[in-house]
Amino acid sequence: MAAPAGGGLAALGAHEAAAAAAALSLPAEAYGNDPTVEMIWAMKAHQHAEVYFNLISSVDPKFLKLTKADDQIYTEFRKDFNHLKIDVLDPEDLKSEPAKEKWRPFCLQFDGVVEDFNYGTLLRLDCSKGYTEENTVFATRIQFFAIEIARNREGCNSVVYNSAKKASSATEEVSSG
Repeated sequence: MAAPAGGGLAALGAHEAAAAAAALSLPAEAYGNDPTVEMIWAMKAHQHAEVYFNLISSVDPKFLKLTKADDQIYTEFRKDFNHLKIDVLDPEDLKSEPAKEKWRPFCLQFDGVVEDFNYGTLLRLDCSKGYTEENTVFATRIQFFAIEIARNREGCNSVVYNSAKKASSATEEVSSG
């Protein structure tokens, strides 16, 4: 999921980056559906997704700590969503009206605990696969943390790490052979 050469946030000069940062700090009501802001958000979300996927590809996810509140997030998540299947998510478990009713109080309890808890981010539906248009859903940051912390602790993300490790070993064998 490589960014196009010369594109993305890295392509912004100092002035543009400062303008983007200022724009992102204003309340949403100030914009309506400003396509520039939507593009900046999309680039930022894409960058976050890329960094996270690279992280779980190179470090055993069982040992990752994503926030200072991982233990609290995981405990509350599994208390409220103990039967949620996290290896392959059904978008309806995040997006349907009954799901939103259940997620809302869960998310709000992290206001002031997790920075930008309600910001939008990208979440993989099937944790054995990467970020693609078909395998990605929009979620809040706290939903991302809750599900990914659970995937890490419960071993679901190990498939990504093991696959990357196996590919790396195969590459080393070929180059040393």
